[in-house]
Amino acid sequence: MPHATLPADTREELGGRGFNRRQVGRIAMILGGGTAMASFGRPALAQQSGPAAVGAVRIASNECWTGPFAEGAAAAAMAVKEGNRYEPDNDHARLAATVAGVEGVPQDHILSWPGSSDPLNRVVVSFCSPERGLVTADPSYEQAWRTSQWLGVPLQRVPLTADHRHDVRAMLAADPNAGLYYICSPNNPTGTLTPLADIVWLAENKPKDAVLVVDEAYIHFADTPSAAGLAASRDDVIVLRTFSKMFGMAGMRLGLTFANPALYDRMMRYDGQQVTFMVPMTAVACGTACLPLAGKIAARRAEMVAVREETLAHMQARGIPTIASHANMFMADWGTLGTPADMQAKFMEHNVQIGRSWDALPTMSRITVGSAADMQAFRLALDRILMG
Repeated sequence: MPHATLPADTREELGGRGFNRRQVGRIAMILGGGTAMASFGRPALAQQSGPAAVGAVRIASNECWTGPFAEGAAAAAMAVKEGNRYEPDNDHARLAATVAGVEGVPQDHILSWPGSSDPLNRVVVSFCSPERGLVTADPSYEQAWRTSQWLGVPLQRVPLTADHRHDVRAMLAADPNAGLYYICSPNNPTGTLTPLADIVWLAENKPKDAVLVVDEAYIHFADTPSAAGLAASRDDVIVLRTFSKMFGMAGMRLGLTFANPALYDRMMRYDGQQVTFMVPMTAVACGTACLPLAGKIAARRAEMVAVREETLAHMQARGIPTIASHANMFMADWGTLGTPADMQAKFMEHNVQIGRSWDALPTMSRITVGSAADMQAFRLALDRILMG
């Protein structure tokens, strides 16, 4: 959407919030998905660690080691047969009703998206300004950082605590007048949890007109209390979910937000975009079938935890520090073995593709927990590297 096509009242409103003409033009590109936003709109940009090597063990991008549950794959296949229809049979409403039943969130608080990038961009545009900034942890998922920096919105990146939780009191102190506070729990890349009590504290103590976003992309791997109840009971909390992780649907692009409808009105007021209807119907069908499968979700979680803990014990026995994780990833500290880039290259010599580092943890690499066979290959490659 070029700048000139934004409605006049929208341009006036953005200008009233302190955005200059260039920033308003960039907002139009964000909401319109223009070519200038290509780097923001790519699915799961912050997960990527370069192109996948053919035949390599892929434990770089926090993908699930397997695809959707069989029930979801079958539902998606049925949707393909009716691919000529925009919506074969009230499918979006069925997804929302299923989510409401599983999560205990009112149906009108649930919106589906083609992944999480769009809502993460929108919350920055909608609730920040040149005077009302964004506060996040450091390290954390970077999508909102990029959008804030591109728009010139003030950004505060607050170090995690010594045990790698979000330091919510320090986050509030870093900018007591921020427009948006972002928490990722379990956190990407550390896999660590921020207690729900801390999230509640921030919701209750931040500015009343600020918004708190809680990104729960990895919560199904953690089996921990959710902030969904906050989104259901308050008008200033948004919870993000994705089917890319536990549900093995990264390439299918399905995400969710839980929020008061008034927040959606603010997020859509610039372009009126009906993002729900941009979600592929195959993804809607697959997600609707998979979400209620509590027993299979628990079994997949237990499988991941067992493989993760076996791998962490292996690394501890070899003197390589790691950060204890509650998700399908962990951070490994290579110390004097080499830089994270060096270690990526060394593992690729053994056909294992590991993840990258973050500026706040410059000696560490993020490792995705793959299948038992994937992690056996990782451990074998590590031992070969250690032997020189």
